[in-house]
Amino acid sequence: MFFQKKMTISEARFGFGKNWKHFLEIVNDARISSAEKSLKEMLQINDLNGKRFLDIGSGSGLFSLAARRLGAHVYSFDFDPESVACTRQLKEQYSACDGEWVIEEGSVLDVGYLRSLGKFDVVYSWGVLHHTGSMWTALQNAAFPVTRGGKLFIAIYNDQGWISRYWMMVKRIYNKNVPFRMGLILFHFPYLFGMRYIIRLLTGRFKEERGMSLWYDMIDWLGGYPFEVAKPEEILALYVRLGFVLEKLKTCRGRHGCNEFVFIKRE
Repeated sequence: MFFQKKMTISEARFGFGKNWKHFLEIVNDARISSAEKSLKEMLQINDLNGKRFLDIGSGSGLFSLAARRLGAHVYSFDFDPESVACTRQLKEQYSACDGEWVIEEGSVLDVGYLRSLGKFDVVYSWGVLHHTGSMWTALQNAAFPVTRGGKLFIAIYNDQGWISRYWMMVKRIYNKNVPFRMGLILFHFPYLFGMRYIIRLLTGRFKEERGMSLWYDMIDWLGGYPFEVAKPEEILALYVRLGFVLEKLKTCRGRHGCNEFVFIKRE
């Protein structure tokens, strides 16, 4: 397993909340609908009426909003205060004074905090746990709030060996050396933005997937640090040991990006 070293306090952490703040400027009904569709497809449900939904690392709050619109009672938390602010801003804009959507600042690495939240029918953490600085602990902790028969929906960066080590280096440089950031963006732009734009155009997938944005996805990818990765079989082995069964798997087909997993906690 690569990148098990915990991030030290002296190491720079990417400002996810700052990136999400810019993303909120382009959130609209189409992106929200896309997020709802993503949840329905992966969770294999038509709605979440009456279900308790926990969003670990809520970021912009887009998927918390999507879950709420699907009928869930939503609890969102994030380690980053600016991400918490973004989630609250989105709630204020689309679901103000909603008592069925709670937003807090918290950490998935805090077992006591997680246990205090109770149990949830769906625990969701997309592209978050590999940014904690202690991914394997975070993965185990994310299992605590799942009720029996409940679902755990996570997405974790794919382990590409030396390619993943290259991206680790890029992310460290991006966060530690502000003057180099524009150079890194320009150097990687043809691949991270231009090539993906062309592929989506040619394959009919031009519309943003999961309600996200190509540009902000690119910035998130270049700057996203801490950074850890895992092979699908490593994730599967962990959750089997923790009493889960795999319901659905969507891989990134060996490329960079996230493998998506939906597990069910055994009765």
